[in-house]
Amino acid sequence: MSVSVLGAAQQDSIVTTQDVATLATKSGITIPPSELKDWSALLSGLNHCAKEILTLEDYGPTVDLSVYPRTNIHRPVGPTDTDHGGWAWKCDVRSTNPKSDELAGRTIAIKDNIAVAGVKCTNGTGGKVGEWVPKVDATLVTRLLDAGGIIKGKAACENNCFGAVSDTSVTGPVHNSYAHAYSTGGSSSGSARLLASGAVDLAIGADQGGSIRLPSANCGVVGLKPTWGLVPYTGCISLEATIDHAGPMARAVQDCATLLEVIAGSDGIDDRQPLNWPHGKIKFGQEVRKHVEGGGDLPLKGTKVGILKEGFEDPMTDPNVAAASRAAIAKLAELGAEVKEISIPLHRDSGMIWMVALPMAGTTQGLLSNPAGRKQLLYPDRCELVGSQLSQEAFDALGPGGQNIYLRGLFLQEKFGSPLHARCTNLLRKLNDEYEAAFKEVDALVMPTIVFPPVKIEEGGGKGLGPLKMLSRTIGATYNTATFNSTGHPGLSLPVGFVPARDDGNVWLPTGLQIVGRKWEDLTCLKVAGSWERRNDWKGLRYGKGA
Repeated sequence: MSVSVLGAAQQDSIVTTQDVATLATKSGITIPPSELKDWSALLSGLNHCAKEILTLEDYGPTVDLSVYPRTNIHRPVGPTDTDHGGWAWKCDVRSTNPKSDELAGRTIAIKDNIAVAGVKCTNGTGGKVGEWVPKVDATLVTRLLDAGGIIKGKAACENNCFGAVSDTSVTGPVHNSYAHAYSTGGSSSGSARLLASGAVDLAIGADQGGSIRLPSANCGVVGLKPTWGLVPYTGCISLEATIDHAGPMARAVQDCATLLEVIAGSDGIDDRQPLNWPHGKIKFGQEVRKHVEGGGDLPLKGTKVGILKEGFEDPMTDPNVAAASRAAIAKLAELGAEVKEISIPLHRDSGMIWMVALPMAGTTQGLLSNPAGRKQLLYPDRCELVGSQLSQEAFDALGPGGQNIYLRGLFLQEKFGSPLHARCTNLLRKLNDEYEAAFKEVDALVMPTIVFPPVKIEEGGGKGLGPLKMLSRTIGATYNTATFNSTGHPGLSLPVGFVPARDDGNVWLPTGLQIVGRKWEDLTCLKVAGSWERRNDWKGLRYGKGA
């Protein structure tokens, strides 16, 4: 690259020839002694420019507290106040001058990896990074407030959002409202719990491998991972930009659709988004209501649904979960859908590819807060808390999920380097293309959301149990979900009944059917789910011994 500005060699910015030689040695390169003086001058000027930039005022969205006041910000204490772990923080945030009444008076929980100015954003972890208090509101937060919604607090999330079981958050375990001591799933654990318990009307989650859909299935709520880029991720803590999604969660499909309508659309900041999808482009709530209420006896007539054969073939698949999903699919046929089986063999390997690809990029982006090469809203104050590498304190605060990603990232980079990540990226594109081929035959793919029932949680985050035992509980959990984070297709989890816990046949817990659509056709997922929901009471359906 050219040298745009040399910069003055101020005394306090001088980089000595010895500094240059030391830098080169640490990086495994050698600079000829005759060139050291030249590099000293060049880097001294650069050092001065960097210092000058740090004196400039940062640039980002501002929050007008007269329009969006926030009160009663506090950390809830005790099981009743936290709703058995659901709340990380409580507050009251609303607009004094909303632009619409789409969410008028509706109470909302925001996942604790999403910025609400003035409210601590722990991202489920401790240490210095868990002390971050944002100065901005996420784009979707502003949109919720402009629609008349009332934000009642931050929902607990799993440690650094690296957890599919709800006992790793720094704020404590999150209990399933249908069976205390069982998992809600993760990482949007608190969002699902607060909906299922009735603490809030609506919730927002974030999803990089199933973190909206898994807890939705485990808690009997509706959760949509939208098409990648449909909902702005601005103001949400990134795990890895190519799989980051934020989306709506609700107790009913109609509310989920209305919530998506409010938050979807480009904001001009998030480079995950297309520039040709303005806020409000599709009235998801209105379209779903019109479809469901005017669909007649066969609301899905003309809709082609594909049963993903491999979606039922993971060795961890619980037969009761499979039975619940197949029964739900049969009911789609009764509503007029044309149902056929679709086979995509690479689906079996999709979780393996996702698992290897994630830590190589996620370590830098998610754990070290350094999404180099992206055009997004970034947070210099949070970067200062994270540092350029994890300290012992930060590593200890991560919990087994985050530690797993960090160590895997270090190992894979050291052992295989960028060729492995390049291969994963190309294989994920192949996977995408195979799903795209399937969508030439069908309008939606269906399969179980999570292939087994919620597991028991460990009080105290499983201290002393070891990472292998803690992480083994979630093997297979993201088998049907993580793949669609990598491809970007929309996926919705719909509650379709109860199944018995694997360790106790007397404990009944919710299970979900995942409905996956073509990219940018989130509305199809919502219409299919809404049609099923209107004709079926999922709470009256049980699958398993004693049903």
